[in-house]
Amino acid sequence: MPEQLAIHGGKPTVPEGMIKPWPHITEADRQAVMEVLSGESINEQRRIQSEKLSQEWAGYVGRKYCIPTNSGTAALHMCVAALGIEPGDEVILPAFTFWASAAAVLHHNAIPIFVDIDPRTFCIDTAQIESKISDRTKAILPVHIHGMPADMDAVLDIAGRHGLKVIEDTAQAHGSRYKGRLCGGLGDVAGFSTQMSKTLTTGSEGGLFVTDDENYHKRAALLQYFGELVVPGREREEQEYNAYGLGWMYRGDVFGQAFIRSQLKRLNANNALRIRNCNFLTKHLSKIKGVETPYVPPECEPVYYNYVVSVKPDELGLDISSKTLREKVQEALTAEGMHVGQWQRAPVPAQEIFQNRIGYGKGCPWTCGYARPVEYRKEDYPNATAFIDSHFYVFDVNPPNDLDLMKRYVEAFEKVMDNVDRLIS
Repeated sequence: MPEQLAIHGGKPTVPEGMIKPWPHITEADRQAVMEVLSGESINEQRRIQSEKLSQEWAGYVGRKYCIPTNSGTAALHMCVAALGIEPGDEVILPAFTFWASAAAVLHHNAIPIFVDIDPRTFCIDTAQIESKISDRTKAILPVHIHGMPADMDAVLDIAGRHGLKVIEDTAQAHGSRYKGRLCGGLGDVAGFSTQMSKTLTTGSEGGLFVTDDENYHKRAALLQYFGELVVPGREREEQEYNAYGLGWMYRGDVFGQAFIRSQLKRLNANNALRIRNCNFLTKHLSKIKGVETPYVPPECEPVYYNYVVSVKPDELGLDISSKTLREKVQEALTAEGMHVGQWQRAPVPAQEIFQNRIGYGKGCPWTCGYARPVEYRKEDYPNATAFIDSHFYVFDVNPPNDLDLMKRYVEAFEKVMDNVDRLIS
């Protein structure tokens, strides 16, 4: 007889307290943050930490320029501004992503145009991009979702043939590689998030803008600080108090920058441990009937910001929807002591801001006189909808969690799927 599920009164598979939180904080991280307070001038530390983080991240990705920001959304907005995208211009991006990818476009009065996702990688379906190109299209914004690289050869080929720019949304892909090249080093510009959950983090909020183009770098720098040209820590000496254009306040935090610089020293090692954990899960979970593990194209090296699994009721001979089975399995795994869940609950174009053209006031930018009519029909994104219905995330695959915990995860899946008939009865 199958072992009794925890949700039905059995013993949980994962003991309480076994899962360790992310980010993993070391003594070196603590010392790096305390160094900010070690001198007499915290203002000087602002300059030091910003400059060194810029140099170190640009060097890591293989870019000429980097600007630290206060969020990944800010970094992406700076990407849009850097390319000279103007009101009414269109940017093509995937229907499944965190909606900040589209918000960065709207922030600059431009229009997001959505494309459905590839059903295997969950990145933008490059076969559908060209059908969405219009005379107003200025850029393509692929998202390396879950740390999985998008099909960048296809994106760059399309962009080259149509005279478009490429913005990489690398919010979740610090260290991911496409054909051996780091994500964030392939397009014209790229934006990273360093929010607390990310594989490289400030411990709070933050972001990183990168490019190789001097003019793009200058435009992004203007947007970052009120349209002014200012070196952090040198405001009193150098600030003109003359805005050269409309800008925001997108600077990063000095303590977060010190923390992330310390974390960066372990990024490759942490990525390797996370990949090992996820490869172990894939090896064992793929043997369980009714469970589908991540597909990895041969040219891609993902870092697994999220480990994604789906459920297949047809493989189990069940006459229920994927959504119903997913909800039941998630509930049972949670009772077993795992942290699992969903993220987005609807494709981005199905969200209220696009369905009702809320925008930033009286329907702008769609109603401001510079946009062509654009429809956001929910039925145009079946793969994104199917993904949301059938997939969920296994959290806490980050170090210091190791294979001992991953073995417990596998046991929990085996236990739940062996009892799946009891879950749905």
